[in-house]
Parts: sequence; C-alpha cells; structure tokens
Amino acid sequence: MMLAGVLSRNGLRGAAQLLNNDLGRSRVARLCGVSSPEPIVTKETAPQPTSPPSTSTPLPNSPVKKQGGKTPLTVALYNFWKEKIGTVQLDANVFGTPVRKDILQQVVRWQLAKKQQGTHKTKKRGEVSGGGRKPWAQKGTGRARAGSIRPPHFRGGGVAHGPVPRSHEYKLNKKVKRLGLKCALSAKASEDRLLVVDSLKMEDGKTKNLHERLSALLGGTPRTSVLMIDTGKEADDGGALVRQAGGNISGVEILPVEGLNVYSVLKRDTLVLTRNAVDIATERLTRPIKR
Repeated sequence: MMLAGVLSRNGLRGAAQLLNNDLGRSRVARLCGVSSPEPIVTKETAPQPTSPPSTSTPLPNSPVKKQGGKTPLTVALYNFWKEKIGTVQLDANVFGTPVRKDILQQVVRWQLAKKQQGTHKTKKRGEVSGGGRKPWAQKGTGRARAGSIRPPHFRGGGVAHGPVPRSHEYKLNKKVKRLGLKCALSAKASEDRLLVVDSLKMEDGKTKNLHERLSALLGGTPRTSVLMIDTGKEADDGGALVRQAGGNISGVEILPVEGLNVYSVLKRDTLVLTRNAVDIATERLTRPIKR
C-alpha cells in the first residue's frame, strides 16, 4: 500500500528516478520492509566490454587498380598495314563497361527518330483541288445530301487526320546517351572487333591503295564492314585524303571523333580508332556531365 502511494504521488517516471539513486532505493526498501536493496544495473551504469587488442597482421600490399577501381585494358597498337608497333591502355570505365542491350536500344531509337526528316504530308479536304460547288440539289434526288465532292469519304477527297510535317525528336538524358556509347565501345572491345592504329593518313586519295590497306588491316575479321575514326577532316592522323579514297568503297564509313555515335558503331562490323581519337573519346566520356 505504501509503495502504491509512492507510485500514485510520483508516477512511473518519478518512481524510476527514485530507483536510479541510492537514497531513493533506500526509501523504497524501508517502505517495503527490505533491509538492504541490491543496486539496479541500468544501461548507463552497466560495465562496457572492452575489446582485446588487435593481433592481426597487416595484409601485404595489393596491386593498385587505377581508373575508378578497374584495371585498364591493354590492346595492341598497329600501323595502317596491321604491323604491331606497341601497346596502348584503354580506360576500363569506357571500354570495359557491362553491355546493356536496353540502353543500346534506347539510344539507337533516339538517334533514328532524330534523324527522321518528318516531311510527310497529306492534303486535307480544303487543300484538294475541286469541290467548290454543290454536287446536287439538297432535296428531291433521293441521294444523301452533300455540299462538296472532296470530303474524306469521297473518292478523290481529302485525307482526315493525315500526317503533317513535324519533328520526331524527343529528349534523352545525357547519362543514358553516354552510357550507350560506352556500351557500344565495350561490345566491340569484348568481341575483338576494335583496332587501334597510330594513324590513318595516306599519301594520296586513291581508292585502290586504301582497299589494299583495309584488306591487310581486316584480314583476320569475318566481314569487311568497317568504321574508321580519326580526330578530324584536317587532322594529321587521317584527313581529307583517306575520306576521298574511302568514299567509293561500300561498307566503309569514316567519321571524326566528334561524330562517334552508337548507331554507326553497331552498324559496322569492325571499329578502327586512331590513338589520338581514343584519348579524345576517353576524355569526352569521363568528364563530368554539365547539368
């Protein structure tokens, strides 16, 4: 009864505060007829376990992985006659990305939609020639009333809800476009359809000379469709002569590195990049995206 009185006067919180100190516990013990109450161990007063000192030995130095934790890819560096002259390292964040077909499909559809001209047009009933007068009288002929011979349900009439000139372009996020190009380059690298050359420069613009070089360069590949990338039309690693020579060969496409795109990479069987084009493409695909 006396303990119930303490609880009724102080409440549960007050009773807990009494039990948390020695004076309060002694008071409650006297009321309950207990001579020496045991101290109550709470979360704050409980002894904290101490962890033993660490006796583990440090691990040996592991090899340092560069480029965001991925080991760079090492590929052969050739000249235009496919003679090996060294090696070059490719950024694994660009040429070692897991290939996602859904991203490739999104980017290709976006490119083709943006490429579409959108000049489709049909004539409406007001644009079709003729039909200016009423074909027959409103009443008395037994036929349905008509005010023109050019409505959509008449032969030779206009088209209802036909296509009009418009743009088919739509927005695609920058990160998706960038990831799509990385996946396309990684797919070529994983299939051994990526060649890195020091230069595509030619002494003349003859198609025969370029055909001989491509035959040597693509000798080990199953097909001969090729996309060649240099740093520009007036650059030292390509230029106008190789474009003049390749303009008359079917299945050969030559682009500057600024025009590197997913659709062209996937369309051609083999991708040939100059060393400078690799550096520019890597810098383009790894710099921060401007929001």
